[in-house]
Amino acid sequence: MTESNLITHIDERGVAVLTVNRPEVHNAFDETLITYITGTLLQLEDNPDVRVIVLKANGKNFSAGADLRWMQQMVSYSKEENVHDAMALATLMKTLNQVSIPTVAIVQGATVGGGVGLVACCDFVIASEQASFCLSEVKLGLIPAVISPYVVEAIGVRAARRYFLTGEVFSVTTAKQLGLVSEIVPADKLDTAGDEVVNRFLQNGPQAMSAAKELIRAVSHGAIDDAMIALTAELIAMIRVSDEGQEGLTAFLEKRPPYWK
Repeated sequence: MTESNLITHIDERGVAVLTVNRPEVHNAFDETLITYITGTLLQLEDNPDVRVIVLKANGKNFSAGADLRWMQQMVSYSKEENVHDAMALATLMKTLNQVSIPTVAIVQGATVGGGVGLVACCDFVIASEQASFCLSEVKLGLIPAVISPYVVEAIGVRAARRYFLTGEVFSVTTAKQLGLVSEIVPADKLDTAGDEVVNRFLQNGPQAMSAAKELIRAVSHGAIDDAMIALTAELIAMIRVSDEGQEGLTAFLEKRPPYWK
């Protein structure tokens, strides 16, 4: 595998497009591709010019999950080797889920196993009308352990009980009802719809969107107590007095578009 299996392009607007380019294996991933994606996300996180990250894949399907050759290697792995292997995927999922930059997934065709995890980690998901999803691990005598925190958060415990245990395929319509998919469009409109969503993000304050993602993480797993209330007050106060907050409020009062640095 070479770096051509992950094509990265950053345009003049600061939109970084990561394209998985393994259509011959339905964009299945192995340890090398996992390392490429994780490293690229970390580089983008450190690039102040990047405003939005788009994750997409070439070919008929978004992702078949784990690569067959990689799975064949796993059969002979020791427990320790399996832990090391799984931690690489866990690091990718955590990195994608926690990156401070808004993320958009463009999904077509089938998405299986770990590919569903990638989708669940993105902020906004656009899928084609023909897209389908499957958490098929139990059919192989396995479980979707590493991706489970993100998938369960996306679709809820009740739906997870069904789809983790049955391994059945579910439609894009069901995926949208569950909250895994944000928007469904015809296949030939995927790129156009993606551009529209990207433009929505570009209209907003970069620091504010980053802070909003941090806010969601902070409040979604904590009790609504005095500490939580104090945290939310502190966060809004910090953003109001920031340069970006001041520009946004001033632009609104002056009835002009804001200038985001």
